[in-house]
Amino acid sequence: MNFFNIYLEKIKKSTIKNKKKLDFKENQILNKIIVETPPDNFDCDLSTNIALILAKKTNKNPKIIAEKIKAILIHEIKHFSSIDIAGPGFLNIKLSNEAWFYVIKNIEKNKKNFGSNKKNHKYNIEFVSANPTGPLHIGHCRGAIFGDVLSNLLKFNGNKVTKEFYINDYGKQINDFSKSIYFRLKEIKFNTKFPSDETLYPGSYIIDISKKILNDEPDINLENFDKIKNKLKKQGLKYSMDLIKLDLKNLGITHDKFFSETTLVKNKSVEKVIKILKKKNLIEEGYLDPPKGEDNKNWKKVKRLIFKSSLFGDDTNRALTKNDNTWTYFANDLAYHSNKVSRKYDYLINILGADHAGYIRRISSAVNALSKKENILICKVCQLVKLIKNGQPYKMSKRKGDFIEIKDVLNEVGKDSLRFMMLSRSNDAELDFDFNKVLEKNKENPVFYVQYCYARINSLYTSLKINPKSMNKLTGLKFNPNDYEYKLLRKIIEWPKIVELSVKKLEPHRIPFYLYELVTIFHSYWSKGNEDSKFKFIVNGKIKNELTFKIFQLITIILKNAMHILDVSLPKKM
Repeated sequence: MNFFNIYLEKIKKSTIKNKKKLDFKENQILNKIIVETPPDNFDCDLSTNIALILAKKTNKNPKIIAEKIKAILIHEIKHFSSIDIAGPGFLNIKLSNEAWFYVIKNIEKNKKNFGSNKKNHKYNIEFVSANPTGPLHIGHCRGAIFGDVLSNLLKFNGNKVTKEFYINDYGKQINDFSKSIYFRLKEIKFNTKFPSDETLYPGSYIIDISKKILNDEPDINLENFDKIKNKLKKQGLKYSMDLIKLDLKNLGITHDKFFSETTLVKNKSVEKVIKILKKKNLIEEGYLDPPKGEDNKNWKKVKRLIFKSSLFGDDTNRALTKNDNTWTYFANDLAYHSNKVSRKYDYLINILGADHAGYIRRISSAVNALSKKENILICKVCQLVKLIKNGQPYKMSKRKGDFIEIKDVLNEVGKDSLRFMMLSRSNDAELDFDFNKVLEKNKENPVFYVQYCYARINSLYTSLKINPKSMNKLTGLKFNPNDYEYKLLRKIIEWPKIVELSVKKLEPHRIPFYLYELVTIFHSYWSKGNEDSKFKFIVNGKIKNELTFKIFQLITIILKNAMHILDVSLPKKM
């Protein structure tokens, strides 16, 4: 329940009812009206630009129109106790006591869904999709958490979400992975030296995988790689995916579907989608120009199949076949997205790493060509994460393989801190992950500060021996908030708007930002009570003001819903 939207509709309704007084004819001019949070320096609850919008359309003085609208709204909307005109014609509105009781009652009534706007779309969110050649490293972590929290956010808002992992289990890297296992097996069984070859995977996890394969089949024949490469691929991929799934589980992430690239090839899915696009006259045989800005020494002018992606906004057409006439990675990806389109989702969302930003145009053009809906595919890029400790770039101890594993970071800081802090900036900005900050127990550690708010509220219940559920039955509640309580109430009613905006822009980082602002007001209030007896919650072992505890209850409702979306715990004691 978005109270800003509720009061926006009330304002529109009253305005339309008084069209003649306000001298306008077309209702659609009200579509640009907004009701928003006023600046902190104004003692009011809502602010609207309605007078400015009407003034622009009717060529009237906005302040004169503002006076007319003010008189209409005060008369017709009983929830508005006072309205001030500010600046060039903004209306700053203060809600009545009756309105605040209405707000509190509705939040309590819809506590588990408070903030949800109840949409009903079908989403497919593909995220992580790491090459299945070893455990996840810190480079995968941000996109994994972003994708999972975005999924939770969309589900909370009433949508159906399929979380999908695309397994890149076909091509050269998988052959190199299988070959790496082969040489590790020979090293373990016959003490032969592992080759010094840059195409191989040197990580010690390959040794672990190889030992598991040997345990399954001690007498495996290692005379000829080509004869057993398919077996090694199958076994190696199983154990590698087990590692990946374990890393994801420890992060709190489970996928609904794992889709294999090899399946596409076996089912001749590429050939099928090529046939579809040929019928649409979107594929041709021809020649491409050499890639710009690259060393073209090995480039050959070869006739190949080309997808006309430039017709759909790409900056160039794209090759579907390589020099040896095998399919390009893009061709397989085209087939994969054709499969996703066929599953009838309303939206496809791909979460990409920073190194894949250049891939967006071509795959978006492919999906537009395959789908009858425009802009069905949305790509979100997660920028790099820099690890910082003691103010310096931090290199954790690594297993061989030249990367930092997610489990190493989890062991250092824990799941809650990692999930919360990976959303502490917008996904399209680089993020500094400061180990010192996330281990501190103060305001500088946002996840601690949010959890501590919940623990503090629960400590009040414990000290007063109150069952929070019984507080729903409080009677004779008087609406007499102090300045801090007004600030909290105004921040509380923002929550549904934050959810709505986060969903609309697919930006879950707005949730931890909001939570930090909310709990900062709460902690300031708590500290003020220690300094000034006027702001104490408890006097002589009793609740001083029932409204204070009712507001605290509303805060816990938001914390539970928000931290459920983030999948971060809320301990009652800290």
